[in-house]
Amino acid sequence: MNSDRDAVVVTASRYPHGYATVRSLAGRGVHTIAAVDDERLSVTASRHCDESVLIPPPSALPAYRDALLGLAARPDVRTIVPHRPHDPYVLAKYADEFERHVDVVVPDLETLRSVHDRKRLAEAAERAGAAIPSTELLGDVDDWSGDRIVKSRYNLLTDAYLEEFAFEDSTIAKSVEHVPAGETPDVDALTEAMGHEPIVQEYVEGEEYLFGALYDRGEALATFQHRQIRGDSYTGSGGVFRESVAIPDLEAAGRAILDELEWHGLACIEYVRDAETGEFSIVEINPRMWQSLACATRAGADFPAWYWLAAADRTDRIEPGYEPGVGTHYLYGELEHLVSVAREASPFVERPSLPGRAAEILRSCATTPAFDYLHPDDPRPLLRQVRTELEDAVARRR
Repeated sequence: MNSDRDAVVVTASRYPHGYATVRSLAGRGVHTIAAVDDERLSVTASRHCDESVLIPPPSALPAYRDALLGLAARPDVRTIVPHRPHDPYVLAKYADEFERHVDVVVPDLETLRSVHDRKRLAEAAERAGAAIPSTELLGDVDDWSGDRIVKSRYNLLTDAYLEEFAFEDSTIAKSVEHVPAGETPDVDALTEAMGHEPIVQEYVEGEEYLFGALYDRGEALATFQHRQIRGDSYTGSGGVFRESVAIPDLEAAGRAILDELEWHGLACIEYVRDAETGEFSIVEINPRMWQSLACATRAGADFPAWYWLAAADRTDRIEPGYEPGVGTHYLYGELEHLVSVAREASPFVERPSLPGRAAEILRSCATTPAFDYLHPDDPRPLLRQVRTELEDAVARRR
């Protein structure tokens, strides 16, 4: 796979998918460059990380963009693999500038908006015949008789989507409010807190699943599925213990929406399998590598290598497929899960017993001893993470 341009930039963060990408690409002989905003990040301690470069955080978006453009201009760099929520937006908005130097596999800005804007995503799902919870703008809701979730309309608040935002104001919006049946929320307060008019969706009870994919201009190159056994919160969110699965209905659901969008690049679709109907209902789509990527790569779905091949125009060398029944843990996420049991409350999800859940985590780690950061051939990333988290915990107490 080596060539005169054999380097790949990986926009790593505290989450483990950057490390999974570096580990995968290094195994293919690719020179890996971790672009980080904190030199203490675990990925920089890995023996698979050939080089690390300190760049500004995405919160300083113009400087972040310029730093990525600087890396793209290096003659040895082939592509940039998007991991952080801002990445697809920056790569798409400034595609002309990036494509002077590197090959990136991301959708155009208009298509990207169709997944960043959850209202437009619901409309696309309806056209595709794909299930998605009933979705309305907060100001349009006049019936609060059922359980509802209020959340940001946009995955990313940006100048392309909101007139009152400048480019440098772009930010991640993750707030979610659970509204039990019969309660009417304070519309003005929620709108002010979220920085724009949010959406309201019906609450769908059920297990969470992930559908990952890499597309080339509307054509699926490879797909992957996993069942989320635990998230970083007991109410859900990012998967910290997952197991690869192969469910035909989930495959059909994932392809239907991405085909409708004529997708290009990476997609991570989060689903809830409705406990009553068994239908897979879309929660959101993230156009980048996902937190639980290590589960996919361990099962044989080598998305980092496949992205590299797509960027190098070698899609004919992609051999899709993976092994079902492969589970992995993100250990720090398991700890966050326990913290959520101790501190969080939801009107929709019953809080488990803390001792019982701790025992469950220990048992699953013993029966499924596969971990995102813990590898016998590369122990330093986990040690670095433990040290960094301890240092940050001490700093917060001061």
